[in-house]
Amino acid sequence: MSHNPGASEFDYDVVIAGGGMVGASLACALAGLPLRVAVVEPVPFDSDTQPSFDLRTTALSRSSQRILDSLGLWSRVAADATPIHRIHVSEQGRFGTALIDAADQGVAALGYVLENRCLGAALWSFLQEADSVTLLCPATTESASASDDGVTLDVVDGDRRRQLRTRLLAVADGARSRLRDALGIRATTESYRQAAIVGTVEVSAPADGDTAYERFTSQGPLALLPAGDSRYVFVLTRHDAETASVQALGDDEFRELLQQSFGFRLGRFGQLGQRVAYPLALTRAARVTAPRCVIVGNAAHGLHPVAGQGYNLGLRDVATLAEVLADDIATGNGDAGDPANLERYREWRRRDQRNVVAFTDGLVRLFDLPAAGLGSLRGLGLTAFDLTPGAKPALARHAMGLGGRLTRLVRGLQL
Repeated sequence: MSHNPGASEFDYDVVIAGGGMVGASLACALAGLPLRVAVVEPVPFDSDTQPSFDLRTTALSRSSQRILDSLGLWSRVAADATPIHRIHVSEQGRFGTALIDAADQGVAALGYVLENRCLGAALWSFLQEADSVTLLCPATTESASASDDGVTLDVVDGDRRRQLRTRLLAVADGARSRLRDALGIRATTESYRQAAIVGTVEVSAPADGDTAYERFTSQGPLALLPAGDSRYVFVLTRHDAETASVQALGDDEFRELLQQSFGFRLGRFGQLGQRVAYPLALTRAARVTAPRCVIVGNAAHGLHPVAGQGYNLGLRDVATLAEVLADDIATGNGDAGDPANLERYREWRRRDQRNVVAFTDGLVRLFDLPAAGLGSLRGLGLTAFDLTPGAKPALARHAMGLGGRLTRLVRGLQL
């Protein structure tokens, strides 16, 4: 039960619109605080139509693993997570490569690969056990209106339509957020005119089954992430004009396409799993706060998967917001939506969000440029990066989410 003054005027201290990976993670982070929290989610987590917990996998950064561990969630998924000990970056047809090794960085793993469905099940089972969190699912937030002291929400919960009052609304309903738009927060969406074709493949020579590969080709990047035993998750990027024809290939033809793009470093590719294509775009909200509202996850920044930073960036949003609200409670204020809290959150997240968006977008555009001679320069750049002292540690810390000011949850501390 919340200790907030005037709590009877409000149904909740925090309402989270969206119970996907970031929204559910935020609810888990707030579950240990003296706050009344509600999650409004239209699709049950175990439904085949739940977009957040589908067939895809997530490459969890080192910081994300620490956050999940600090929240008591890692023990629920650790057995199903595959560690990444090395990241190998190369460009097809070029001599330059770069290798980042966990041992060189003094960490047990650079990150972990985990199926989204596994993570979703852990998050929602945690929330079902949390007394301070109310799950409104299936339910939709139809509209929101902010005042000086709170937000009024129109929620459709089954056959019932009702109004809820909350001190803070956290918008976590994805890159195509209707609620963000309804709140008057402008967002730009720039299509990369590409799609990611995602699936699993078995390999014949998984000698280094804990290495993740990022290979850039003239048709788009190809990532291979270790998924345990001899399986790898592939993320094959293709331009829109080619996506339908590539998806229509039979298994033998598609396997050969993967082999030609990647080479034989892992031997021959074998059995393929189901393949699904997802359109790719960069979404950026003009601002991440509004009166009594905060925008988190893909609703604030939807990224290309080339660097595997989407959920990791959203989880750092979660850790920061949870710490800001915990500190607010510790001061005795107890008003989650206080403008000072939102300003502190915005300022804390500004640099990380800006840097990750710029890095990811720049990487996509650099390796998508066909200019003559540029491939050789990229190869030289990868080689120089591999040989330059200090370059790899800096990029490794960036990839692991350990740069800049770290939250308590990343440092393994309780809120």
